[in-house]
Order: sequence, then C-alpha cells, then structure tokens
Amino acid sequence: MSRFMHKKWLPSALTVALGVGLAGCGGSNHDGQASAPPTTPAAPAPTVVTVTPADGATGVLNTAVVSATFDQSMDTATLKNANFSVNCPAGAEPFGSVIYDAAAKKATFVRTAETPTNLPQSEVAEPMPANVTCTATITTAVKDTSGAALAKDFVWTFSTVTDTAFLEQGKHIFRFDTFGDETTWTDTLHMNDVIAAAVDPTTALAVGLKVDSEALPASVVAGIQDGSISLTSPDTTLALIGLDAVVGIKGTVENINGKSTLTRVGITCALCHSTVDNSFAPGIGKRLDGWPNRDLNPGAIIALSPALTAAQKAVYNSWGPGLYDPRYNIDGVNGPQVISPAYGLQNIHKIIATGDGDDLAYWNRYVSVTQMGGHGNFTDGRVGSGINITNGTDDLVTAKLPALQAYQLSIPAPPAPAGSFDTAAATRGKALFEGKAGCSTCHNGPEFTDANERLHDPSEVASEPEAPGVPSYASRTATKMYRTAPLKGVWQHPPYFHNGSAATLVDVVNKYNAKKSLGLTSAEIADVAQYVKSL
Repeated sequence: MSRFMHKKWLPSALTVALGVGLAGCGGSNHDGQASAPPTTPAAPAPTVVTVTPADGATGVLNTAVVSATFDQSMDTATLKNANFSVNCPAGAEPFGSVIYDAAAKKATFVRTAETPTNLPQSEVAEPMPANVTCTATITTAVKDTSGAALAKDFVWTFSTVTDTAFLEQGKHIFRFDTFGDETTWTDTLHMNDVIAAAVDPTTALAVGLKVDSEALPASVVAGIQDGSISLTSPDTTLALIGLDAVVGIKGTVENINGKSTLTRVGITCALCHSTVDNSFAPGIGKRLDGWPNRDLNPGAIIALSPALTAAQKAVYNSWGPGLYDPRYNIDGVNGPQVISPAYGLQNIHKIIATGDGDDLAYWNRYVSVTQMGGHGNFTDGRVGSGINITNGTDDLVTAKLPALQAYQLSIPAPPAPAGSFDTAAATRGKALFEGKAGCSTCHNGPEFTDANERLHDPSEVASEPEAPGVPSYASRTATKMYRTAPLKGVWQHPPYFHNGSAATLVDVVNKYNAKKSLGLTSAEIADVAQYVKSL
C-alpha cells in the first residue's frame, strides 16, 4: 500500500469588548466624532502550494499517490470526495476518499470507499485507470481551520500509464500463490495423496482442471502428441504439477527414494477464475485469466478427500460443474452458486452477486482465508452470526491484496466474437432494452450496472425464489440483497443468475418478462437476448 497510499488574531469577543470600552470612555477622532470600533481582519484564503503528480504530468503510474499540500491547516470535515475528487478520465464517476496529514498540511486522495461497510482490513485502494487523462479538482467548499475557503476551484490534470511491474506481481499472485493453504489441502484434506494415487491427466481434465500449454516444454508437447507420455498415469499429473502447468494447482514434487512424490499441494485463485483457450487440445491451451472455469467440478474434487464424512461428500458431489457454495463451510447450508467471472470489474465496487464489501479485496480476503484456507484473518460480523476466522500464526494474505486486486481490475471483459450474434436483432434489442423492456433502469452506465449506487431486495430479482428447499442466498450474506450484474462479456459465461437457474440469455429475459409483466413478445425477447449477447 506504500504505492498508494498561521497568523493569530484577537478573539472577536475581546475585540468587541475593547471597542465598547473605548467608546464608553469617550473615545473620539480629531473631529470629535466617536471612533469606529476596530474590525478583525479577514483571514486569508488558503492556497494549494504543491500537488502530486504535477499539473500536466505524463507517464504517471496508475498506482501513484495523488495529493495536494496547503499553506494553511485545513478543516478535515471539508476534505470529502465531493470537494476533492480525481476523475479518470474527466467526467467519469467519482470514487474515493481523502486522508489528511495535519503535520504536513497534505491531503491525499485514495480510491477507497468514503463510507466503508466492512472492516479496515479489507479496504484496499484501487489503482487509477491506465492510459487516460485524469482531472483532479479541489473546490471552494474546502476550508481551513479558521473557516476560510479556497478563493477558487483548484484544478490540475495528468495522464496515466500502467504500472506493469505491479500488475506482473499481481498476476503471479493470482496464478501461483496459495497464501499458505497447503495447510488445508495437504495436512487436513490429504489431497496430495489422492492426486498421487488416483488423479491421472484424463481424470483431471474430466473434472474440469486445465493445463497451460505454454508451460509445457517441447519434449512434453511432443510426448503428448505421439502418445509416448501417458495421460492415464498419475505420475504424468505429478510431472505437470511440477511444471506449474496445471492451472490453479501449486505443488511441491520431490524425489523420495527414487520416486517423484507430491509432498505438498495447494490451490490458487486461478483454479476457479481462469481457464484455457483449448488451442492445443480440449482442456489444454493458453491461459484465459479472469474467465470463470464453468467446466470445473470443485465439489467432486473436494469429495475425493479421505478426511470428509459420507454426508459431506454427498453435499459436495451434488454441486456439479461450474458451481460452488462459498458459504457451505460457514453455515452448513447447501446452495451452490455459479463460479463468477473476474474480468470487467474496473470501476465496479460491489463485486459479488450480493454486493458484500466495498472493493474486490474484500472478497479476495474472504476467499483466500475462509475458502482456500490461506494464512490470515477474515472478520465480518454481518454474515450469519458473525465470521472471525484465522488460519495459521502468520499473515500470508494482507500484503498481497493490493497487487492481486490491481491485476484483476486490469482484466477486460472479452468482446463478443464476430458472428456470434445477430446484428440486426441486436439493434432492435437495444431499443427494447432501453425502452419497453426497461432493462436500462438498472443495467445502466458504461458497465451496465447500478451496483455502485444501490442494491436490490430479493423480491425485485428474477433469480429467486431458489430451488425447492434452498433458502435465499442473499439471506446468507452481509447485505441480504443483490447487485445488478454487469453485462459486458456475459456471452461467455452461461448459465446465468447467481444460482445458474437460467440456462440461456433468452431464459433470463423470459423470467424478467414474466416477473415484471413487461409484455414482450417471443420475438422481442429473442432480440433483447441478442443485444445482451453482443455486449
């Protein structure tokens, strides 16, 4: 977070008293007229003496500090994001808060929520958007401690570039960092023994695990192609893990008594939130970070652990591909959700389906500690009867959250492939989306979501009620509500809704058509679906 993050006058009462006293003693001017009482000189307007970055600066790293130093001590109550804002680019939605250093008379703008809903442990500043011109503005609503305001708005601009070193750090964390969760996956669940004994590459691919073809040496590529490397031997899986080629799996493979042995194994963020392009073979190709792995069957994988009871295994095996319940180990309720995309999240501050937390780092902390088993703490009294989970005696999470968040926010939503939607139907659908269907009432703005402004009661959404016997997912969360899902890249990740209850985009529109009594015809429903598919 290191990247981010006077004169004294006579009191007025005394002045008045002196004036009254002098007048009472017969004070007068040379003309014999009573002298006017002395007045308190107006306090000088505070001024901005230096700013960072400098006005007109170019090539500013998007992780840079944005600050202004004043010549007077400032009233912190006036240093709010409405009065000190940084818009990247100009006209973009303002987001952030202001920190004031009284000793240095310096105000620093940081991209964190001004009124946070979660504990400070999960407040991590977002980087500024890259490759844009930012406008920083301090208005005349900012005052010093004497109540004097700036004489006029102070405005400066600078242009940003990507902090590539910071993003590379975040990418490495996303792909390869376990946060120490080997304690869970090896010591508790014994998944290293399961993999070594029973998980060959064919089985791994069948449960949705992916292989990064760019991590494979030429000899391994040739061996897979000519069949000299067996895809039905667990030893091959161990070799692939040793090459860091199994997406989302990080293991330590050692030679013990002449045999390759998987001594430690853990998982990373990429397990669920990355897939491959299948350019080499089904399940084998170049990484697509941020894309949800809807082929992955995490429940079936977890259920292989010998440490689980039969009842637990039954629950995990009931989930199916692309589904995972991030609350099951907290509240014991079985209600799996679709694995969500981790792309297209820049400028969206309510990240998950229920809008828990003020930024992506909140959910990263939740998952890394409570779901992956990483070493650190997650606390939130709003969930259930309250969560306070600590793993290990060290913290392997907190320091990694800023770079991890920055990398994820840098991943754009994938555009719809050419030819994947009907252009004429999408044009008609856009008019309906913004008109008769009323979709843009909630799916608005550049990211097609109102999540930064409001959340929605479960009664408003078409994804509830849940399946028979399953309680509202919102009831198990911090907000007890739902956010409007952003729509960019939505073509890529069926099924839809938080619970996967709509198989297609046509199903989504049908559900809202019925719930909201929109009166759309079947042809209009199809057109709206084509428009959404094109985003």
